[in-house]
Amino acid sequence: MIDPASPISDQEFALFQRLIYKLAGINLSDAKRVLLVGRLGRRLKHHHFDTYTQYYRLLSSGQHADEVQQMVDLLTTNETYFFREPRHFDFLRDVVLGKWRGPGTFRIWSAASSTGEEAYSMAMVLAEHRSVAAWEVFGSDISLTVLARARAGIYTRERIDGIPPGYLHKHCLKGVRPEEGKLLIDGQIKQHVSFAQVNLTLPITGVGNFEVIFLRNVMIYFDTETKRKVIENMLPSLKPGGYFIVGHSESLNGITTKLKTVQPTIYQKPL
Repeated sequence: MIDPASPISDQEFALFQRLIYKLAGINLSDAKRVLLVGRLGRRLKHHHFDTYTQYYRLLSSGQHADEVQQMVDLLTTNETYFFREPRHFDFLRDVVLGKWRGPGTFRIWSAASSTGEEAYSMAMVLAEHRSVAAWEVFGSDISLTVLARARAGIYTRERIDGIPPGYLHKHCLKGVRPEEGKLLIDGQIKQHVSFAQVNLTLPITGVGNFEVIFLRNVMIYFDTETKRKVIENMLPSLKPGGYFIVGHSESLNGITTKLKTVQPTIYQKPL
């Protein structure tokens, strides 16, 4: 039986590089070889396979959609935490919400939301901004596993360090009995937040329009061509005058001409 930590051949690794690029647009660098072996080795053991080639053949057979989804989940799950890169949440509170007087419901999209911390951070900011009468947060990800965790809204205590104390006391609950020692997002917040699976590399329909889109710390995994495709897919969902925000290590320079720079990492769709 293969050891989950055993090496993978160059040819086998290349097969999975091409597969995850085709499915999710992720450019899996050679530096991620150890990560792939650590995560997929368990699936080999589960199926009693001796080689990664056997597992690849199962995935590419077209007969095991659930296993393909599980492979995607394992290779696309990224770390996140509450109020990551807090300057963006300050901008949301002070600039975007400070001047928003539009009719209807204020909507914001947490794209590639992982386990939901970003979406719930947005929700806490919106809940505190009394001038926004009606609001919604939409979180999306390609991984069904992380979406299930996001919908649950249950987190370990060590995950909550970034939440401002006032928000923590007002919008979070301490778990009891089976959830003792954990943090739960309050139901008043959760009722404004929804999650759904979205593959950003494919045409996007049915999500509606948004005043703000966060796509942070995701494009570092895409090559230039995929970045352009993803932005092109998402921009129809951003309202004129709306803001598009990327991670502090990311930029849209050379990716699109359809947004103007407000400040580094923050862009706006012209009216």
